[in-house]
Amino acid sequence: MTATEPMRVLFMGTPDFAVPALRALAECAAPGALLPSGMDIVGVVTRPDKPAGRGRQVAYAPVKQFALEAVLPVYQPGPLRKPEAFALLQSLAPDLIVVAAFGQILPSEVLRLPRHGCLNVHASLLPRWRGASPINAAILAGDAETGVTIMLMDEGLDTGPMLTDARTAIGADENVGQLFDRLATLGADLLLRTLPRWLAGEIIPRAQDEALATMTRPLKKEDGRIDWGQPASALARQVRAYTPWPGAFTTWNGHQVKLLAAHAVAEVAGERTPGTCFLLPNGALACACGEGALALDVVQLEGRRALPSADVLRGHPALADATFGT
Repeated sequence: MTATEPMRVLFMGTPDFAVPALRALAECAAPGALLPSGMDIVGVVTRPDKPAGRGRQVAYAPVKQFALEAVLPVYQPGPLRKPEAFALLQSLAPDLIVVAAFGQILPSEVLRLPRHGCLNVHASLLPRWRGASPINAAILAGDAETGVTIMLMDEGLDTGPMLTDARTAIGADENVGQLFDRLATLGADLLLRTLPRWLAGEIIPRAQDEALATMTRPLKKEDGRIDWGQPASALARQVRAYTPWPGAFTTWNGHQVKLLAAHAVAEVAGERTPGTCFLLPNGALACACGEGALALDVVQLEGRRALPSADVLRGHPALADATFGT
């Protein structure tokens, strides 16, 4: 690349979180918009299509859908360790690779491919919450703040040196879907602020402090099951951390009950077994926990739509003294 040629950028990502970053790059690709010579997005690499939903119809990932609408070349080579996948990336001759929620660890030969490195937009304040589910983990742990880190990737899982970060407070009632959207936008903005400085040599990467590192793991549906023996404060965070996915849930007479919004209640009149429902003085539905109780603001009975618990009670008054977890 000469001073007058556009920067050849290869983007890698898959879910909704990655779309704002890709959109930001596409909207600033023209010469002078972000870089003097502009950017040429030479490809968008995303995970292979897979069936989704009850009908098992093939669904495009959000990044692929946006790339097609923006008329950007899309590639779905599968595991990047395959020789044919690396040959594809090599043929695209990227000067820079930008990664956001791609879902693969990049092999060393891919990391060495672009002369300006591989930059990752990660949804936490590294080294806290490395791995696949950092936004959920931050809420579940009761963190007061989180943010986004732009890091220079290495062969580890989110272990590379950091370039920049941006912080944001976590709202007291904010669920993971709401925070996900905010961090996706924050990450796109931070990426645009970071790229010109990184390419100009104005940023010195900072090594992560391994003593402060914490890890997350991919979530599965069963993680959302409520254990009523836990304190109400922890369960309120669980509902927030798993809404909308994988979803917090319990059972009632063998049927699933989803909890979409809830908050902890410190005092419970009388001794109640965890999992026992009752009505609060204001008529709202609550459930006893190991400590305190969980006020159930929005619930969804199996096969029904989500409603405030007061509305659900009108159609199902037996909920007022139900036993959950049965």
